Amino acid sequence: MNVLSLRTCLFVLCALLVFVPSVFAQKTSGDSIAAAVQPYVDRHELAGAVMLVADKHKVRYEGAVGSADIDAGKAMQTDSMFWIASQSKPITAAALMMLVDEGKVNVDDPVEKYLPEFKGQMVIAERSDDHILLKKPQHPITVANVLSHTSGLPFASRIETPTLDRLPLADRVRSYAMTPLEFEPDTKYQYSNSGINTAGRIIEVVSGQTFETFLQERLFTPLGMNDATFWPTEDQAARIAKSYKPGSGGSGLEETTIGQLQYPLTDRKDRYPMPAGGLFATAMDLSRFYRMLANGGELDGRRYLSEEAVATMTSKQTGDLQNQYGFGFSTGDRVGHGGAYSTNSYLDKKQGLILIWLVQHAGFPGEGGKSQEAFRRAAIERLGPN
Repeated sequence: MNVLSLRTCLFVLCALLVFVPSVFAQKTSGDSIAAAVQPYVDRHELAGAVMLVADKHKVRYEGAVGSADIDAGKAMQTDSMFWIASQSKPITAAALMMLVDEGKVNVDDPVEKYLPEFKGQMVIAERSDDHILLKKPQHPITVANVLSHTSGLPFASRIETPTLDRLPLADRVRSYAMTPLEFEPDTKYQYSNSGINTAGRIIEVVSGQTFETFLQERLFTPLGMNDATFWPTEDQAARIAKSYKPGSGGSGLEETTIGQLQYPLTDRKDRYPMPAGGLFATAMDLSRFYRMLANGGELDGRRYLSEEAVATMTSKQTGDLQNQYGFGFSTGDRVGHGGAYSTNSYLDKKQGLILIWLVQHAGFPGEGGKSQEAFRRAAIERLGPN
């Protein structure tokens, strides 16, 4: 071997010695996060999960454990899809705040300015088993009220049965306008799908587009949320993780369905978009949305929301009430939202990390409910600030 070849070999070897530990450390970090959750799968307390950790610059970890379909022996994959349920609420709020940025909506305006069917809505003054007394509210509900669950609207109306997605959005929102408020606006916090759905209808009326078209054109396509949808295609439906609940006697896992939605989920004819909780998505979809927020409304050189809009959405908008809620977001040190089947995504402001936790569980047997915290602890230990 000549001197040149020897020098070349030494150079390559040195480069490998520098590079390999970096790769190994990254892999070990990832494996450690999955390893923290795996025991819950092994004990049949968790079917499976997709986990993603990002900061405002990039995705730093993406992993999957367990099964997407236990009976079929189908492993969970990082591109598995999930019904994200109420994690749809922040997305709806962001869409409406785009119109606020454009001067087309003012959050202090009464809802009736945009949806005239709400004019004359009453509030319950007295109620017993045999009578209800109504009165005029001190002020009509505002856009801010419906975004922050302080409107007095109920969770849902009586026509939203047996599922929440069986009627067109305009019909559902009209039924809310015909329903008396349960309390004076601004005096209480009461979690309300009706309010967020009303925000979605305002988007339709002001923009002149269907809610789903607005989301697709203004958020999903430009942000690269490639799988986010109300209607999974056949290919996407094949990637949706099966839903599970505790088995007989509270032990083991039993397959279930999403009771709030009509089947088949691919049906675009008889299923309608639900702004408060109808979306399906992947972990990567949600990471793109949260990274945009973490960057003050901008991602990859494109601005979606003003910094002021993001700050408003993600800070407390419930006045003197105890509940920490912004516009479509739970607020505090962790800004984000959970979903009915145990999904959760948030920006941890102290750690500077975005944590995405996607599972499909209507409850957990044993200690399965602790699996998300195990993911959180492992993620912060390995990827949080030193």
